[in-house]
Amino acid sequence: MTEQRKRPPKPQTVLEVLRREALTPHMVRLYVGGEGLAGFTPNESTDAYVKIFFAKPELGLEPPYDVAALRETLDPEDLPVTRTYTLREIDLDEGWISIDFVVHGEEGLAGPWAASARPGDRIVFAGPGGGYRPDPDADWHLFAGDESAIPAIAAGIEALDEDASGIAFIEVGGPEDEQPIAKPEGVEIRWTHRGEAEAGVSTALVDAVRAFEWREGRVHVFAHGEREAIKALRDVFFKQHGLERKQVSISGYWAYGRTEERFQAEKRTPIGQILPPEA
Repeated sequence: MTEQRKRPPKPQTVLEVLRREALTPHMVRLYVGGEGLAGFTPNESTDAYVKIFFAKPELGLEPPYDVAALRETLDPEDLPVTRTYTLREIDLDEGWISIDFVVHGEEGLAGPWAASARPGDRIVFAGPGGGYRPDPDADWHLFAGDESAIPAIAAGIEALDEDASGIAFIEVGGPEDEQPIAKPEGVEIRWTHRGEAEAGVSTALVDAVRAFEWREGRVHVFAHGEREAIKALRDVFFKQHGLERKQVSISGYWAYGRTEERFQAEKRTPIGQILPPEA
């Protein structure tokens, strides 16, 4: 029997934090760069994302990480883990990439790290991936998501033509979590507030999109965020409005009550699938 060929590991980029900026009480932006940026190749997707590696400091592991080799020597709980983040902006001429992190105190792994990151701290990631860019031939555009999708929504809006038309629904906790987004005059941004409700349980985003008076013409949709909310939006787009699959970029970025590892594992099961495999 022929041995199954193993997929080669994706190249890793090793950069350092240049500066940190607090955007809102719950979002931090890191600007990263350094010599490793010379080997980074961006793509054309406005939802370009990377897999950031986090290793236990006490193990003294040096990046880039050969995870396959480390599996032979480390316990599973000591292996580097990854978290997925959208690249907010890339400026190779000035030598930096910006990445936005949602921060909720000590909750999670990447958020607390970003909140305390200092210039010179290293960041290691693989990628970029991605697959969406606004269709310039669409009559109008619709964006929908929560905080996790703000970087991709903002990048998509900023990539639109000046005469583009559209609307963006973005769920955040309250007015203090809103942030400026450069947009064409014909694009409206509607911030929906969940108030005291916990992220991942509010229906504010879905309710706003469902109640929206649909526009004439061919729409191009970008909808990403908490998994169950995105499933509800899936039904709005495909059942309520009868959109074609190619008109909609849709996926869950996270799932309420799930760790990143469990969320990723569930993508291969019925509960984790936004669309059926043949869609």
